[in-house]
This record gives sequence, structure tokens and C-alpha cells, in this order.
Amino acid sequence: MSHHDELIATDILGYLNAQENKSFLRFITCGSVDDGKSTLIGRLLYDSKLIYEDQLASIENDSKKSGTQGDNIDLALLVDGLAAEREQGITIDVAYRFFSTDKRKFIVADTPGHEQYTRNMATGASTADLAILLIDARYGVQVQTRRHAYIASLLGIRHIVCAINKMDLIDFSEDVHNKIESDFREFSKDLGFSDITCIPMSALDGDNVTSKSKRASWYQGPALLEHLETVDVDTGTLTSPFRLPVQWVNRPNLDFRGFSGTIASGTVNVGEEIIVLPSGKRSTVKEIITYDRNLDQAKEDQAVTITLEDEIDISRGDIICSKDHPAEQSDQFQAHLLWMSEKELFPGRQYLFKSTNKNLLASITRLKHKVNVNDLSLEPGRNLILNEVGVCTLSLSAPIAFDTYKNNRTTGSFILIDRHTNATVGVGMLDFSLRRAANVVWQELDVEKTQRAQLKHQKPAVLWFTGLSGSGKSTIANNVEKILFDMGRHTYILDGDNVRHGLNKDLGFTDADRVENIRRVSETAKLMTDAGLVTLVSFISPFRAERQIARSLLEENEFIEIHVNTPLEVAEARDVKGLYAKARAGKIKNFTGIDSEYQEPLNPEIVINTVDMTAEEAAERIVEYLKANGYLDTVA
Repeated sequence: MSHHDELIATDILGYLNAQENKSFLRFITCGSVDDGKSTLIGRLLYDSKLIYEDQLASIENDSKKSGTQGDNIDLALLVDGLAAEREQGITIDVAYRFFSTDKRKFIVADTPGHEQYTRNMATGASTADLAILLIDARYGVQVQTRRHAYIASLLGIRHIVCAINKMDLIDFSEDVHNKIESDFREFSKDLGFSDITCIPMSALDGDNVTSKSKRASWYQGPALLEHLETVDVDTGTLTSPFRLPVQWVNRPNLDFRGFSGTIASGTVNVGEEIIVLPSGKRSTVKEIITYDRNLDQAKEDQAVTITLEDEIDISRGDIICSKDHPAEQSDQFQAHLLWMSEKELFPGRQYLFKSTNKNLLASITRLKHKVNVNDLSLEPGRNLILNEVGVCTLSLSAPIAFDTYKNNRTTGSFILIDRHTNATVGVGMLDFSLRRAANVVWQELDVEKTQRAQLKHQKPAVLWFTGLSGSGKSTIANNVEKILFDMGRHTYILDGDNVRHGLNKDLGFTDADRVENIRRVSETAKLMTDAGLVTLVSFISPFRAERQIARSLLEENEFIEIHVNTPLEVAEARDVKGLYAKARAGKIKNFTGIDSEYQEPLNPEIVINTVDMTAEEAAERIVEYLKANGYLDTVA
């Protein structure tokens, strides 16, 4: 490596101490496709002499094979490591690089410019203090420029460098530079950036990257590296309230019990009193332990294990806070959400919610509006698609300890995970607690579900009939209810068509409306189960996720999924209501089985094949199942 510090040879301990005490800056490069992000980082490392000699030799060799600069070295290859990136000449994944100068240590994240990989840009921005937003001087501010600027703002980045690149292709025109700077400042005036520094440069030639360029003599500001070395990004988090999300309860033996994690904000001292959330238990810090020594004080970003003077119950996901400034607690929020999945977001669908080290079930109860990244205007919407940003209300299955994102980027952030694929589908920032919702407390009642069921001499249950339109769900459910009625049992049918005349008459048949349709019916079925009834639900309910939500609302063995398995061609041949014919003619949109998906149950309790048995035979089979499994016995 060409970069050399004389202290390495003369005073190695002094060198290590100097390195340890340098300030630290995390930054990202972002912007539109082919604006020169990877080339800029490569140039920054190359001109700063921060590349190992074998690295340089390898890049020179690779430049001949897959470079884009002819016989010259292609510096973008320093960070474009994936084969697909080199083949296409674009960045796909996030590439992290560490480097150091005499004044500061850096971690840079080179993030993709292509809209398809916006989720990767958000990943890089989530931990950055500063963003270098590249703009091709020939094209000015583009849609992706605005999108990345907005996401950077949303994720808490307050320092922006507008690297107006490829100035060599427009003869370093001051007028063009000033026009781009004016356009960007006008767009970003409400994004809350603390400072915006615009630098004209040529990453390919090195102008204004590590040193000032004579080709832009009219520019009076610093070169990029000088700005990175001197910009003040102190966010004041060391003076913020202490937060330690517990990642691991450390029990190597019976005599030691510590709580491990990375400090999210603030400082903590031995002898300091703390409070643990959500339990509210208090204690005093006994020890602060790291991998090589004990500390009297620990601060933000340090990984530590702390022990307490008292034996109190603390679990993974709890947050240890400063006594005088504990985090808030709530299970209802307003949040900003960046959607990162090609499967669209549907309000009402359940997802896994992960914040710090806490995992819960969550659902988006309402999408208030979407944000247009071109002009930051607010637009109505029922769902979110890939790369869209929205403001939503969020409901969790249990309260969490949290801070708002603007106060703490760690305890105020979350991700949403698809329950079936385990893919991360959204990243969010908590705006505030919906206090009115949090203040609604469950009213305990004296008469319980068991007592209501005893009075009816049965066990409450939900018989969930699912299948294509025309499969015979309603007919079979009707026959089952008649048999149970004759047996003196207490039942009620929730039929898809009938419910849409009342409770759900405001809903259409889009995927988003279907999700909300089933959510409402699931909650209604739960209330009827609480009343001790055997409830028969006859809905197409095409999506597995929503049927799983209905199951999760009930106690174990209360949900009986009945797949009325009728092939499409058979259901279409019956077509009693003429709906398939209208769907085929294009008169009905979003019709299940034609232009809207039906997801068959994977493990239903009962499968009914209406080709092989009549509706009456199917009803008898279902009743026999209820008898055999004790649903029609008197509740003890």
C-alpha cells in the first residue's frame, strides 16, 4: 500500500493510539445509473494512495477484460465486485470500503443507482452520516436523484454533497453547475438537510476529488476529500438518553448473568441507575465488560455486556434505558414506510415486525397517503408497490419500547418481513405513537367464552369454507348449519355475498379490497366464537396469508379450514350466477381463477371434492368430523 505513516516504523503504539482516536465518518454514494459513483470511490482511493499494490495490479488486469475505459485503468472495478456488475457496467449490490487518512477514518457504501435496486441504496443509507449524491452534469437532477435525496432525508442523513460529475464533458461550465445547484436546492429545501455542499468534478480525471482542479478555477469551495475530512457530523447522540437493546442474555455459568448488546445512544457508567423496559424494573450497573477489559464508562456504538446489582428478569429484545429518560412504549404508531418488495403492500395483511432485537406480528391498519418523490406531494393510495414511500398507521401484537426515528435511528426504525418467505419487504421509521389508540384498554368482562359455550352445550369453532366461486361452499355450509340446527346447536353463517351487502359493501374486488374484506370477516368470526357459537364462514378468501391471519386470531383448534376443492373447469361449467361468463368477456375484473390468483390451502383440516360427492354427503362428513373431535360435546 503506498499510503504510509512514519509512526508505524518509529512508534507503533503511538500509531495505534492515533488511529483509535481519529474521528469516524460513514458515508454513501448514490444517484442515478451511470452517474459515476463507483468511479468516484475508485478515484478517491487511488489518488489518496490507499490501494494495495496487488489490488492495483489486479484491477489493471481486470480493466483489460471488462473495463469501460479502453487502455486506461477502470477505477470503478475497485468496488464493482460482482460478475454481473462488471458485465453490465452498473452497481447492483452495496459495496462497503474502509479507508483512512491522516485526519479521519471512513466507511463508504457504494450504492446502486438503478431504480430496481433502490432497496439496496436504503440499506446503505440507514447507517450513514453523509451522502454523496452524484449528478451527471449533462442531464441535471433526475427522478432517481430526487428519490435518493428523499430517502436519504427520510433515513436521517442531514449532510449532503452534490457531486456534479462529468464536468469535463461540458467544459466545466459554471452556468450549468449553478443551474443544477439551484434546481437541487429548490427541490430539497423542505427535506431538512443541515448542509448541502455542491462540488463540480470529474471522477474519471480526478478533478476536485482529492485536490482542487485548475479546470474549475471559478469554484472556491473545497475538494471532496477535504470536505469529508472536515465536515462536522456530530449528531449529539452521546448526550442522548442511554439505550441498550438486549441482544443476548449472557450466562456462561451459574455465577454470572450479564446482558449483551450494542449501545444505541448515550453513555452509561458503573454505579448508574437504569430502568428496563417493558417490565419497568430498576437496578444499578455493577460492571461494564468488553472482550478484553472492564470499563468505567461505555458509549454509543460500543458492544458491551453489563451486569446489575439486582437479579431482575431481562430477556432478548428488552431495552435498558437511563433512569430519568426511559423510552416510550406503545403498540400503535404512525410511520413512514419504504416498500422493498415486488409483491405489493396490502393494509390489513400481517407481517413480522423487527425492531432492534424484538420480533412481533404487525399489520398496516391504514395507508394514509403515498409520497411522490418528484415533487414531494402527497397522493392517495390503497397499497404500495416496489420503491414507493407511504405514511401509514401500524398496529403491533404487543407494545414495544421505542423512540421516534428523528430522536434515535436505532430504536425508532423497523423492518417488515413476509411471514411465508422470510423476505424483508419494507423498512420503516416510527413517527409517533398513536396515543389515543394506546389509551384504549381491554375491558374485562365477568361472563367468558367458556361459560357461553357451556350454556350452548358445544365448543366454539370457526368452519372456514374456502374455494373458487361456484365450488359449492355456500351450499355445503348451509347444509351443515341445518344439520347442526336440528341437533340443537347454536350457529351462524357469514356468507361472502351476504356480507358484501352490509359490513363490507364499501369494498371492491381489488387485491387490497379482498385483504380488507377477509380482515373484517376474521374479526367478526372471532367475536362470534367468543359468544360460544359455531360460525360457518363461506368466502373465496383467495390468499393464504389472510386465512392464516384468521387462524391466528383464534385459540388452538378453534379454526377448521375446509377446502372445497372444485376444479376451475367444473366450477365454470356450473356458473350458476353467470359470473365466469362475464369475467371471460371482460365485464368483471379481478375475478378469482380468471384474472386474479387463488392460492389453495396447504394443510387444511378437511378437503371436500365436490366432483366425487354431493353437497349433502359433504355436509355429513363435516359434521362427523365435528363429532369425532369433540366440538359438539358439552364443554366441561
